[in-house]
Amino acid sequence: MIILGIILLIVGFVAKIAILWTIGIILVVIGAILFLLGSLGHAVFGRRHFW
Repeated sequence: MIILGIILLIVGFVAKIAILWTIGIILVVIGAILFLLGSLGHAVFGRRHFW
């Protein structure tokens, strides 16, 4: 999810498409939160790890 967000950020920046930039930021933030919760050992949505 983090990698997809970064790809959308790059494409949105290069193509100057604001919606891709916004979706990319949202995906990076959600991916980082899920990664942190998973690495701390908390089960999120029934899964212990997200990567």
